[in-house]
Amino acid sequence: MIDFSRSTFTWHSLPWTPDPYYRWTGGFVGEPGQAYHVRFGLEASCEVRDESSGHVRKMFLGAPCRSEYTIASRNMFQIPSGEWRMAFSDESQLSIARRPSNESEEASTRKLSEIYQSYKVDVRSHENFSELTDIGEICDATLNGDLLNARSTYRDADRGLSISVEYPVDVMNLNVEDNKQFQVCTGPIMLPDLRTWDGNDVKRVFQAQVAISAFDWVEFILLREINASDADREWLDKPRGRDRLELRDPNNPPPNYPPARPRPTVYNEVWEFEATNVVLRADNPV
Repeated sequence: MIDFSRSTFTWHSLPWTPDPYYRWTGGFVGEPGQAYHVRFGLEASCEVRDESSGHVRKMFLGAPCRSEYTIASRNMFQIPSGEWRMAFSDESQLSIARRPSNESEEASTRKLSEIYQSYKVDVRSHENFSELTDIGEICDATLNGDLLNARSTYRDADRGLSISVEYPVDVMNLNVEDNKQFQVCTGPIMLPDLRTWDGNDVKRVFQAQVAISAFDWVEFILLREINASDADREWLDKPRGRDRLELRDPNNPPPNYPPARPRPTVYNEVWEFEATNVVLRADNPV
C-alpha cells in the first residue's frame, strides 16, 4: 500500500540555457548556468504487466503546478495560466494526453537521465496494511478515520496486458444503515494509452478520475482540452505581466509562431471495465 502523502519525486535541473527565441522559456527567471531543485508529491500509480513475459512497467502521476515563473520574487503566475503536471515511468517522462483517446496526437518519451542532472523517486509504503473486500469492513474503516487507498485492476485481453491503478481514497460515499453500500469517487489518476505500448513502455497516458461501487467493476472519466469561444479567447489569450511567449527579437520569431495558449479542460470520455477492486487500509497515526 503506497503512502502517497509521503511519496515524492525530486529532480535537479540541468544548468539553464537561454532559448534562442523566447525570453522566458520554461518560466525560469534566473541567470544562464543556474540550476534548481524541484520536489513534488505523487498522486497515483499505475502498472502495466505483460502477462506472457511478466515484464512490468511502473508509472506515477505527480502533483501539479500552475505554470508559474521559477524562481521569482514577484509576478509568479503566468497569465493566462495552464496546469503543468508530470507523468513518468521508472525510466522516462511520458506525454499526458490533451485529446480524446480516439484521436492521435504527438506523443513521446524522454529519458529522465537525459533531462536532469540527477533525480530521485521516493515511494513510501505502509508496511502494515490489510485488503478489504467486505463492505462492512470498508464502512467501519471509513468511519474510523483509517487511511485508505484503492487498487483497480483490469485487462486488455487482445494485448495480453494487465493494468493496475492504485490511488488514495480522497472521497468515499457510504450507505451504512440500509444496504451497506460504498462508492469511491476520486482522482486524479493516470491510465495508459495502450495503443502506444511498445512492449516496454507507453508514450501517452490519460489523466482521469475513477469511481467504484463494487469489487468487480470500475469506471474512469478522462480529461481533455476543449476550444474556448471567440469571446472567451479575447481574455484567455491576453497575457498580463510577464509573458512566456515574449520574443527576444520580435522580428525573428520561431517557426509556427505563436504557439497555442492554454485551453480549458473538461472530464468527458468514460471507460468502463470488468475489474478486480480492493480497498487497502492502514492505521491512521494519532
